[in-house]
Amino acid sequence: MWQINEAVDKLNGLDVWAQWAFGIVATLLTLSIVRLLMVKILLDFVKRTSFDWDDKLYSPITKRIYIFILITGLLLTMTWIMGEDDSFVISVNPVFQAIFILLSASLLSATFKVMIPVIIDQFSEPSSVTVSGSNSLIIFLSRASVWFGGLYLALSELGIELLGVLASLAVFSLIIGLAMQQTLGNIVNSVGDRIEVEGKTGSVVSVGILSTKILTHEENLVVVPNNSLINSTIINHARGGGDGAGRRISLVQDIGVSYNEDIDHVKYTILKLMRECPYVLSTPEPRVLLIELGDFAKVFRMFGWVEDYTDEFVARDWLLKNLDEHFKREGIEIPYPTAVEITTESKPEGNQRHKNNSVRMARMQMIKEDKQLVRERASAKIEIESITERLQGVDLDKKERALLEEDLRGLNSVLSMFEAGSDD
Repeated sequence: MWQINEAVDKLNGLDVWAQWAFGIVATLLTLSIVRLLMVKILLDFVKRTSFDWDDKLYSPITKRIYIFILITGLLLTMTWIMGEDDSFVISVNPVFQAIFILLSASLLSATFKVMIPVIIDQFSEPSSVTVSGSNSLIIFLSRASVWFGGLYLALSELGIELLGVLASLAVFSLIIGLAMQQTLGNIVNSVGDRIEVEGKTGSVVSVGILSTKILTHEENLVVVPNNSLINSTIINHARGGGDGAGRRISLVQDIGVSYNEDIDHVKYTILKLMRECPYVLSTPEPRVLLIELGDFAKVFRMFGWVEDYTDEFVARDWLLKNLDEHFKREGIEIPYPTAVEITTESKPEGNQRHKNNSVRMARMQMIKEDKQLVRERASAKIEIESITERLQGVDLDKKERALLEEDLRGLNSVLSMFEAGSDD
């Protein structure tokens, strides 16, 4: 015991700068030890569990613990060197108390964000359809209450009345913006969702407090104010039921044939091709219906369902290309409008032979191109899944996470090329 007292006396006998240096080193050493224990023990335990909520809690909890250690070390060092009765220590002590209160509120808010959905799911009846919105509203109100209480106590430590601060219009605007962002989160589950709003269709780039950014198929960035977006009708082609899972998307395509064609022959040819399409689901069954006897053609409508909404335009391309080839093989005619007079001119045999060779070479080249595009697209989708899984890790630093998110945006841009099409 006397050795400890002797060590304390030596530390007290050091000059002020040496004491500050010792305090800073001791704080950093404590931080390093705690961080090592967190990574080696707690993180390993979290990774071994089958729960998702502890993975989500690890990062926000550890970051706040590290900040708490740094601030506590600074306060203890300052109190040790200057003394509890020092006027400066007394004057800044409320500031430290306010910081500790805000840290506690931040920790409790992050815990509510992760744990409330888990608790609600435990007491909810499983159903085939999940209604979105209730969980997000409960989370928002709970976190808002925590932050309101934390701000009230923190500002009280500083001698400031919270009600007077809340009278500021800027604070109310921020609260309204956060509420709008939370409400939009019920509709747009994640960045990358393909939505349709105000006649524009594209992928969501970001959902901010004041605006939402959408990247269209034409690579145009559309910025929609949230107060306008919240009053608009939004179609989310990527999500359904509010359960966060991607839904199948319907694929509807009309095609007209000559009045000379047999209806059963046409319907069977189209239906057989839809069943062969690698992108069209077998359940629900694809359907082909005669929907119109038009001025120039019998119009058939194909109904199919695609599992991944990003496959819509690729599936449509596959179907139209193969329909054209199968119709030619089966002798099914796609007519020109009868009001248009088609004139054909005889071409020299040499020109016709040259055209046939050109068509043959183009077809061979397009086969190679199509195979390459399929390989690129498949590779991009696999890499997107890998990066998405890595982004769920709890031990990523900010720099690594930013690089992965940048790679993800680039890969999504590659996939967007396959989604090029009109916004009918």
